[in-house]
Amino acid sequence: MNFNYQTPRYLIVIEQIKEKINNGELEPGERLPSETAFSKELGVSRNTLREALRILEEENIIVRKHGIGTFVNNKPVFTGGIEELFSITDMIEREGKTSGTDIHFTGYVDPHSDDIEELKLEENEQVFLVKRVRTADGVPLVYCIDKIPANLLAKGYKLNQESIIGSLEEMGITISYAEAQIKTISYHNEISEVMGCDKDTPLLILRQIHYDQSNRPVLYSINYFRSDQISFNVLRKRVF
Repeated sequence: MNFNYQTPRYLIVIEQIKEKINNGELEPGERLPSETAFSKELGVSRNTLREALRILEEENIIVRKHGIGTFVNNKPVFTGGIEELFSITDMIEREGKTSGTDIHFTGYVDPHSDDIEELKLEENEQVFLVKRVRTADGVPLVYCIDKIPANLLAKGYKLNQESIIGSLEEMGITISYAEAQIKTISYHNEISEVMGCDKDTPLLILRQIHYDQSNRPVLYSINYFRSDQISFNVLRKRVF
């Protein structure tokens, strides 16, 4: 990248650090030098280095572990386009890994207020709730909370396969599209522990309302992904 005299120094430092990562001088998971040593190596002030590191942390390129140091973030094993309506099972198997499921709860429950709104539920209607951890080669990848309107399911319905989307298709319910939102949280007392995440590993939360071919909401999913295992990207096109 070419810089001119008007380019803020911290932007140059950001590119220098990225280049060190890209060429293998700094490896994923490697601890960065101390601020004093690193600023001297890069020929900048500690304040300039701190600003560069702050932005790199926001971009999830580095991670700070309090009381330990600053590390190059491990490259995520899984990546996917947020515009792609994917099965977690398929995503895991595309990477040549074995998918697994640890069921934490299945059953009919009364809905929360957001369930009623998102799934357009009738009065006194229940949802079929599934809580589970999806694993890749035995390593926790995502904590899944899935809710299906009870009136869509046959009496005595049981989830008989890893993919809920596939299970719905077996009943003749084809998902056409989904509305999705994604955000991050730094730590969740229950879920982070289940996922084996420490307090320095954020969780990516993907909320999706899935619709069938009649624009009927049929599945409400809240998925908590380990941010050190997966990253999402978005394909943006210019509108003319």
